[in-house]
This record gives sequence, structure tokens and C-alpha cells, in this order.
Amino acid sequence: MATATSAAVAFSAGGAVAAAVSPKPTRRPLARHLPASRRALPAPIRCSAVSPAAPSPAPPATALRPWGPSEPRKGADILVESLERCGITDVFAYPGGASMEIHQALTRSPLITNHLFRHEQGEAFAASGYARASGRVGVCVATSGPGATNLVSALADALLDSIPMVAITGQVPRRMIGTDAFQETPIVEVTRSITKHNYLVLDVEDIPRVVQEAFFLASSGRPGPVLVDIPKDIQQQMAVPVWDTPMSLPGYIARLPKPPATDLLEQVLRLVGEARRPVLYVGGGCSASGDELRRFVELTGIPVTTTLMGLGNFPSDDPLSLRMLGMHGTVYANYAVDKADLLLAFGVRFDDRVTGKIEAFASRSKIVHIDIDPAEIGKNKQPHVSICADVKLALQGLNALLDGSKAQKSLDFGSWHNELEQQKREFPLAYKTFGEAIPPQYAIQVLDELTKGEAIIATGVGQHQMWAAQYYTYKRPRQWLSSAGLGAMGFGLPAAAGAAVANPGVTVVDIDGDGSFLMNIQELALIRIENLPVKVMILNNQHLGMVVQWEDRFYKANRAHTYLGNPEDESEIYPDFVTIAKGFNVPAVRVTKKSDVRAAIKKMLETPGPYLLDVIVPHQEHVLPMIPSGGAFKDMIMDGDGRTTY
Repeated sequence: MATATSAAVAFSAGGAVAAAVSPKPTRRPLARHLPASRRALPAPIRCSAVSPAAPSPAPPATALRPWGPSEPRKGADILVESLERCGITDVFAYPGGASMEIHQALTRSPLITNHLFRHEQGEAFAASGYARASGRVGVCVATSGPGATNLVSALADALLDSIPMVAITGQVPRRMIGTDAFQETPIVEVTRSITKHNYLVLDVEDIPRVVQEAFFLASSGRPGPVLVDIPKDIQQQMAVPVWDTPMSLPGYIARLPKPPATDLLEQVLRLVGEARRPVLYVGGGCSASGDELRRFVELTGIPVTTTLMGLGNFPSDDPLSLRMLGMHGTVYANYAVDKADLLLAFGVRFDDRVTGKIEAFASRSKIVHIDIDPAEIGKNKQPHVSICADVKLALQGLNALLDGSKAQKSLDFGSWHNELEQQKREFPLAYKTFGEAIPPQYAIQVLDELTKGEAIIATGVGQHQMWAAQYYTYKRPRQWLSSAGLGAMGFGLPAAAGAAVANPGVTVVDIDGDGSFLMNIQELALIRIENLPVKVMILNNQHLGMVVQWEDRFYKANRAHTYLGNPEDESEIYPDFVTIAKGFNVPAVRVTKKSDVRAAIKKMLETPGPYLLDVIVPHQEHVLPMIPSGGAFKDMIMDGDGRTTY
């Protein structure tokens, strides 16, 4: 997703770099998990916009760090102090031989808490969930070799979804690089094409500069993941850090988008004034501009549809919301785009799951594309007007030109609204019921009602992901966390835990499938140990649901290794997630009847700390509507399920 967030990043000569985001909420107490010396933490150092001549404040002296400002300390300690100077208070790190020095240094930090996930993929998805739910950079740390390669899926996921992350990996000592040493992998080369940038640190004195550059790169322009690989001997080397080393990114900084030109914004508004059936097509790039987007809609009256990544950037319960478009989007959203004469594409990349057959997508429309990444302009669909800029700044400019103007007062899309309202009435999201069998959509609707649409929702990937996108009400940005571009199963539980770390005390629900949940089930340990209010609601159909749906529709229901239960006894629920959860000391219940769902979800939400609810649903259910891959609006499937032969 071509994410457009503010390119304004505050940095100082002291190496402090941070995206301009709101302050972090009060941290929940973790005293019982920390040594006595860590239980009274000083206030975190925040990066601030100051003159380059003004040095960053040094971390306060503590007994944990006996050295003075001008005394040497290990490279690992310099790394951790550099993270502190960037405002980092939480990291997600799993130790190993090549990263032990970093973990030792973390125990000497008065500011940073490590959250010990049980798998490097889990910790990296947690860093992603943290970043998605907060807007701050997520940080994960892994050892060399298999620890580093276990980060690969999460780095690819973060690149595709434009998530600001910094991954730090230990590496074998410099003298052993290239010798096939124990647990050596060339992780810089492995991740070169799935990171925004990466570093191999070969000089201990480079650590402060590299860290500040990594955070600047991750959070500025189009956000993304940056990897920093640090050999063990560099971590052990003694040095006196120089905090005022300037960044060295002249080429990158020169290419950052400038504020949008007024004449281009006026051109966009002229097209709006000429349109009769305009539609806003909003993606993840608007996650930092929800207020500006809502104001633009108030001023223009243009209906809004969002991508999967854009859910929550415009309230889905607003009368002008068309909810999600694309392969499993609403009929009326896809109808609107098909009939539109003007498509305002803000912070999107015209992904194939949205467009289907690209030639048929918005074929009647003039297209305006605003995105922070010039590589996305015209990549898949050629726009009539393009603006390479931060969407937030573009919307601010558009709103300023519109507010109170004659052009704004003359806008009237009433007949278009009526046409779309008729489509909503004729083609609402709907599902069938079969006695006491639990429709998965119903479980999500009950969750939505009981949480009043206020919970942070994370998902795995598959049918449950699409139902969660369709049937939960998203009211604000950063409320929806899902692996959109990569579609990585196993994302839901660790991402939910990362979101809970970023938002202490807020209820986070992982709506998961049995297949996705099993891929990172070990992170039940973390949510129990830290007592995070993460609720896991598994929509358990004993199958790899989305692949089964495609088998039903396009492969004559031939099952090609998509049954995930026990073939020897298909009447039993396998594996027994309730028993497994109890092994982690996480309360768990299974529900099999529709009449029991409401009480079960209510109990889940009222129980303090983590909870697992195993909801048994029929595997025959299909996600509808559905536009087949490569199809167009006219090819939309609106009925049927696995009980029917195709």
C-alpha cells in the first residue's frame, strides 16, 4: 500500500529521529516481570524538533550504567542508547548467540522494555502490529542465521503494506563473515529486495548515525522496514559514542515529495465541480489523515470506499461510506466505482485484488491519483491528474481551497447519493442461517455490537479476514490490523499482542482462523505472561477455508490437502485449542451453537487479560460477494456456498 504519511521528521544533532506522532499512552505496569532496579522508570526521552546546533539530551545517569557521557561503553550499549534517543520504549526481541550482547545491554536500559515473544516471526509481526496500531516505528531484534531469516515474512509484509519498522539482527564476527560460520546468513543480501533499505555495520562509531538514519528512512516518505545487521565483535567493541554525527542521506532527502502545488489542487477541484458521480477510493496511505479526509467529505459530499488497508480511515458507519471495494467488497462499492465519472484515488496502489481486470476498472472515470510514492503513479492505472505528495498535506490544501468557497457551495451530488442508497437497499451484505450452526458473519456482528465497534481488530489471513473486514464497524484509523499485501497467515495473534503493547488497557481482538492461528499459537505464552487484554476468537471450520472456497467454485470441490482436522475421526474438533490454551494458562471456551454465541462473546470480553473463544463454524460457508481473480464487476458472484455443486 502506498502509504502517505507526513514526511516531516524531527531530528537533531544528537541523533534523535522520530515520526511526528501523538505521545504514547501511559504504559501498563510490568513491575512483576522486571528486576527491582527497573521498576521505577524515568520518563522516556522524546525526540523534538530543535535547532541542529542543539544537542539531544543524554539519558539520565542511573546505577545500571556506571559510565559517564565521555567514557567508553560496548557497541551494544551504544545501540540501545541510540534507540532510547529515538523515543523507543518497547522492543520485540528473541535472544541468541549473535545478539546476546544486545540483550545484555537492554537489561541496562532504564527506558526500554523487551517483550519476549516465542518465535522471531511472532516478534516481527508484533512490531508490525505495534506500528500499525500506533503510527510509531516498531522495533524487533533477532540473532543471526535462522533468527534473522525468521524475520523475512514480516519484513516483506511491512514493505508491501508500508509499515515503519526497524529490524536489528546480530551477525557473526567480521572475521567470520563469508566463511559459512555457525548460524551465518547474509541477511543484508537476503532482505535487500524486501526492505526499504538495510545496513551492515562494520565500524562501531557508525552505530549512532546508522540508527538515526534507519528511523528516518523507516518513518519518512512512504514508510517501510529497514534492517540493521551488526556483527558480534562490533557489539563488543568499546567506544565513546559521538551523538552529533549528521545523517548522510542527501539523495534520499532530495527525492522526498514536496508540498502539493496549488494549481494542481485547483485542477482536482475543477474536476470535482464537473463530476456527477464522483467516488473517493481511499487506501492505507490515508491512515495519518483521517480528520482531513472526513472534512473533505463533509465539504464535498463525495461517497467513500476503502481498500482492505484503508478500513477505518473513513468511518464505515457513515452514511457516505460504501465500505470496502474489490474482490470481496460490497456490491454497492464496486457498482459505484464501475459507474463513477470521477475516481479520486488517495493513498492507494491499484492492487489487483481491488481492480480485478485492470482495463475494466473505473473505465468510465477520470482518475485523480494522489500518493507519496512516485513509483506508484501510473504503475497499474494511468491517471488523468497525478500529484506526488503527502495525502495529509494534499487534503489540507484541498480543504483550505474549498472551505466557504462558491465552488463548495455549488456541489450537489444528491441524485448520485440516492442511486447508491438504492444499491445498498437492494444488495446489502447478507448471509444464510442453518439451524443452530454458527454463521461466522453472525459471530463478528455480535462482537461488533458488544464492543460498540471500539475494539482494535487483528486478523490472520483467509475467509475470517474477509468476514472481519465486511461485518465489523471500523470508526477510526489504526483500528484494523491485517496482512493485506502479503497475506501472511499467522499474523493475527502476534500483531494483536503488539497492538496491545502500543495501546495499554485497550481491548484487542484477534479474529482468526484455525489454520492461521496454529501458525503462531506459541504467542499465547506472551499474552499470558504479560497479561495483555488480547481476546482470540477463532472461527474454526477445520479447513483451510479460503482455499476450500476456491476448490468449491473452480475445482469441482476436489480437496487438495485443505482439511486441517483429524482424517481418522472427522467428527472430533482437532486440534483441541481449548486444552492447548489452558496449557498456557489462558482461559478458553468452545461454542458450537448459535444460541450460545452472544453469552460466550460477552464472557470473553468481560474476563480480564487474555482469553480464547473457539467458535465452531461450517466449512461450507463462502465469502460473498466475490469477483473472481482477473474478473470485472459484471462477473461478480453474489450467492451460493459449499453445499452447492458448481
